[in-house]
Amino acid sequence: MSETILRRRWLAAALAAAPAGAHELARAGQGYALARKVRLWENTRKEFREAIESGALRLVIVPTGSTEQHNEHLAMIHDTASVTLVAELAALRLYPQVLVATPVSIGISPHWMDRKGTLTLRKETFLAVVFDICESLRTHGVTRILILNGHGGNVRPLRESLADFREKLRIDVQFHSYWDAYSPEIVKKFMESGKAPGHAAEFETSFAMAAFPERIHWEGVDYEKVKGRLGIRDPQSAKQDEEFAREARWATTAKGEAMIGIAVDWLAGRIERMLA
Repeated sequence: MSETILRRRWLAAALAAAPAGAHELARAGQGYALARKVRLWENTRKEFREAIESGALRLVIVPTGSTEQHNEHLAMIHDTASVTLVAELAALRLYPQVLVATPVSIGISPHWMDRKGTLTLRKETFLAVVFDICESLRTHGVTRILILNGHGGNVRPLRESLADFREKLRIDVQFHSYWDAYSPEIVKKFMESGKAPGHAAEFETSFAMAAFPERIHWEGVDYEKVKGRLGIRDPQSAKQDEEFAREARWATTAKGEAMIGIAVDWLAGRIERMLA
């Protein structure tokens, strides 16, 4: 299932809850046109300015992800793609009150640097980028920002920096990872492994199967043949890597659709509370 189809699936619910102006989305009829309306980087300066000046735009989501190894089969953009999708689907539901800022697509990933392809930022660099994005939005008149995270390595630094961000910006800045939506009961119900998010295992592979299957590449993947030359230095990490590769085979599209839907519902509700 493509991102376009997935966005359309939730569009009916989004339009039912949105102000009348949102119905222009339905007339657009194409996934790109739908998503464009809630992507800050796809808006023109006129559209953004008028949204701020009219008071229609009340909150911006800042997605933070990563570009890092996702085992042998998932694209390295997975964390960024997943958090951005959840953000956009929630924003569509709340249009025109919410926009999604350009995602921060490289995160804090030094723990994966022995897996080829991973990109990482120093903690100070990453936090400076996120803060500068928030400060830019504040300068333009945005008074509510939700930093929505999709990468585990970003969690603690962002959480520890939140009070400082608020003090310096003097606006409402909040932080969550999209998987905060999942209670232990939800994880137990939908994940055979009992794990979410995990890393490139059952949950993330299910998410990709539902949202962007073109980013899954099983062709030629044989973990048993390559595990001895992956160069993973920590034995415990190597063991977990193999475990996650095995659990990825338990993924299904239905599991991914269910978990995405739960995350979008939760995020939309969280934003509504911020806007109240």
